[in-house]
Amino acid sequence: MRIQSVNVGRAVPVPYTDAPSGTTGIDKRAVPGPVQVAAPGPKGTGASGVDGDDVCDLRFHGGDDRAVYAFAREDLDAWEQELRRALPNGSFGENLTTSGLDVSGALIGERWRVGSDLLVEVTGGRLPCRTFAAWLGEEQWTKRFTRVGRTGAMLRVLAPGAVRGGDTVSVVHRPDHDITTGLLFRACTLERELLPGTLVAADAMESEQLQMALAYARKYGHAEKPATARPSSVPAPSAGAPRSATPDAAS
Repeated sequence: MRIQSVNVGRAVPVPYTDAPSGTTGIDKRAVPGPVQVAAPGPKGTGASGVDGDDVCDLRFHGGDDRAVYAFAREDLDAWEQELRRALPNGSFGENLTTSGLDVSGALIGERWRVGSDLLVEVTGGRLPCRTFAAWLGEEQWTKRFTRVGRTGAMLRVLAPGAVRGGDTVSVVHRPDHDITTGLLFRACTLERELLPGTLVAADAMESEQLQMALAYARKYGHAEKPATARPSSVPAPSAGAPRSATPDAAS
């Protein structure tokens, strides 16, 4: 399990963002390392945790709960086949493009050691926004991305450090529940009845998705529908770490 590349984006003006600045940093490009990664500060004031990376709409992106966004190269490869176009590392606005790691199958609260010093914790998946859809320029992109549900992982920085392409990733902690980024994404989008059941991961969950789960639970009570395997029209990556093994940021 490795980091294929570290990707950063600089703010540029675009006509399709709702950011008050009229800019976005979603066009992320691979950069040589080492790149420093640290907790950026609370939501609304903190931006990206990756040095040199711009987050332009602090209302919805960045902050400690979404300091870093990771996406699997295997998932980009599957989308390349589906969309019939090249998707270089960083195409989905991710800061870390990984290989050999089932990012969308990571548990909320799972912790990764990246390189020698950086320690991060999975907090949730990426909920697609208007900027992401316009950036990709694919017809009905939000619906297609949501249906597939390979959402990547938002990460909280527990211990700062430097990262570069080629660094190893080790899963050093997995919590005692089954709430993955993919399952939480489904609960927040297509299967809202699953939301109360995701609260077993509340301690590590990023704030927006946590508030969605809490609000649903207050209104409707506990979920009765059990979590099931995610349907997908794009194949899940075959190179991801087995789940039985012990061991939007974006704009």
